[in-house]
Amino acid sequence: MPLSRSRNSAHHSYDLQQQLISRYRQVRNDSLDICRPLSAEDHCIQTTAEVSPPKWHLAHTSWFFEAFILRRQNDAYQPYHPKYDYLFNSYYETMGKPFPRAQRGLLSRPGVEEILQYRGHVDNAMIEHIENATSEQFEKLAFLVELGLNHEQQHQELLYTDIKQILAFNPLHPAYDSTLATPKSSEAQAIQWLKKSAGIHHIGNHQNGFSYDNEGPRHRVLLRDHQIANRTVNNAEYLAFMNAGGYEDCALWLADGWKLINDRQWNSPLYWHFIDGKWWYMTLSGLREIDIWAPVTHVSFYEADAYARWHGSRLPDEAEWELASLDHDPQHGNYRDSGYLQPIASSDDEGFFGNVWEWTKSPYQAYPGFKPLHGSVGEYNGKFMCNQMVLRGGSCVSPREHLRHTYRNFFYPLERWQFTGIRLAKD
Repeated sequence: MPLSRSRNSAHHSYDLQQQLISRYRQVRNDSLDICRPLSAEDHCIQTTAEVSPPKWHLAHTSWFFEAFILRRQNDAYQPYHPKYDYLFNSYYETMGKPFPRAQRGLLSRPGVEEILQYRGHVDNAMIEHIENATSEQFEKLAFLVELGLNHEQQHQELLYTDIKQILAFNPLHPAYDSTLATPKSSEAQAIQWLKKSAGIHHIGNHQNGFSYDNEGPRHRVLLRDHQIANRTVNNAEYLAFMNAGGYEDCALWLADGWKLINDRQWNSPLYWHFIDGKWWYMTLSGLREIDIWAPVTHVSFYEADAYARWHGSRLPDEAEWELASLDHDPQHGNYRDSGYLQPIASSDDEGFFGNVWEWTKSPYQAYPGFKPLHGSVGEYNGKFMCNQMVLRGGSCVSPREHLRHTYRNFFYPLERWQFTGIRLAKD
């Protein structure tokens, strides 16, 4: 009998190892597929401090597995290059001094081919490491691999938005992929207000499956009676704000936002261009005339807040958003798998997930009782809990499996190169 149990245990362990290897290969290949339409030159560009060159993303996601798993768990592992630990560390101060973020685009070497070789070196070592893990080692290893894969999927989303920023910076407006589907949205219905009752509610992650440490612990919140919009603000509605002088009325703006739009001379969302009497915007398939019924996107928190004030509404806080989202399936409304890579709207309720990241009025801070992960991986989220705002819902370029009710994204209030949009609320 003990021998039979041992065989079953070994077989179970082998199946889990193979499942993890299969997932590892799939996620790693997805990053390469995203970069396939790019030229070698495209891989090297950094247009702003928050944008990284695509080749850096390919290298950094490999460094993550090398730094947190291979260097720490495999004494026989030989790093590909001794300086890569410096070049491709993003912000992990406990792992050594990172190369300055704003200077990533100044490095012509290593080139794309060498970075691809680096990825292959890490992948071969990782697969061998997973295959050789004992059953006692596997649980800890599987957690770190899963964290690394979710981390890489976050960078896949960043690849799309960084590539869009890089190409939009070019006055030729080159397309990432001119064959991408660009359907026209159906005419939007008037916003419907979903009434929510006051009371004590619970938010935060409490389910099995992967989640980030900042999604918990689950805790109680007290909410007042409020209403939240059934859909996000569309381009037509945002154009009305622009045409009404929204960017010229200081009464609508927070002081930092008012200074920002004047210093940078903003008068529309990012990537919008007024050409021959019409508004156009840059998409991953090139320059297109504005789809007026599609959700407005690439707006900062300041713009979202000013629009809400002009509308006579406000932005929801993240607890209001999470509770309202519970009535919606996170797998509904994500268009990445349909090949759109552009937010669209239909005459139906578009749901709460997978179109645009929605600004909330909540500052990014720790939930009550929050404790970061132990060790260097604890730098992943916790140390950024200051001066940023929470966004919810995921965008059209978010990985489908990342769409969940409790996912907390966070950006500085001036940032808008992500697919960021607006959902309204009111008391």
